[in-house]
Amino acid sequence: MTDPTRQTILLVTGPSGAGRSTAINALEDLGYETIDNMPLSLMPQLLAGPSDYPLAVGVDVRNRDFSADALLNLIEGLNETHGDAAQVLYIDAEDDMLVRRFSETRRRHPLAASGTPVEGITREKELLIPIRARADILLDSSQMTVHEMRSEMERLFADPSTATLSVSVQSFSYKRGLPRGLDMVFDCRFLRNPHWESALRGRDGRDPAVSDYVRQDARFAEYFDKVHDLLQLQLPAHYEEGRAHVTIGFGCTGGQHRSVALAETLARTLADEGWQVSIRHREMERRDTATSAGQQGRPL
Repeated sequence: MTDPTRQTILLVTGPSGAGRSTAINALEDLGYETIDNMPLSLMPQLLAGPSDYPLAVGVDVRNRDFSADALLNLIEGLNETHGDAAQVLYIDAEDDMLVRRFSETRRRHPLAASGTPVEGITREKELLIPIRARADILLDSSQMTVHEMRSEMERLFADPSTATLSVSVQSFSYKRGLPRGLDMVFDCRFLRNPHWESALRGRDGRDPAVSDYVRQDARFAEYFDKVHDLLQLQLPAHYEEGRAHVTIGFGCTGGQHRSVALAETLARTLADEGWQVSIRHREMERRDTATSAGQQGRPL
């Protein structure tokens, strides 16, 4: 059992490009004191002073005095002094995804300064085998976007005593499959499709003209009201049960018009009712990423 008098400490590690920096940034937003790439030799001084805040420390092979043995010794020492108030989060990703991320950003791998990213990824993963085996929490970021990583950090590490129910409303294309982690999915492919209107085809559901076109479907109002009525029943019940996050998805054929318009409408409605709401449009994000690929990509 966690000792409430001991500082919560989270060591965040894993192969380069897997998402450690994104996780650290998300943890900072959750109230953690965060430090990335701190030399292991300075950790004792860091932990010597008292702190009222949880601490998250990013550690990887870029640390000047990094070694697997040194990190294992640190972990064992924390277990002795902090018990299960200290944990190791290991963020991993498939090799081909790490290669892709390094290729998109044109960064050099820290263990392959003069070679290919593949060589560095292989060496780093071999070096981290004992750390991975010792991790308390293992997270695979291969198919995660930055937004999904942040949501996962919130799910895992948000303080339940201060958390409120946050609602994420998302749009997506069925052609690309369902997004990860949806709690409720609504299919709006039966509504009139702006794709078939040449003046609207190149726009998306955030455009008032597209949204108005979708709303003019005779079935829109009844459909939206029924979805809203269901959520008015479910969201308060989820909150009472102590849930911190609920994700709602709207899907259509291309993920550009109808699902976007529905997601925007619902997000505004729930926000007006006082819910903490975030909104994502998966296919819009993919389109924006594709547009900027090769210019300024960045891994998790």
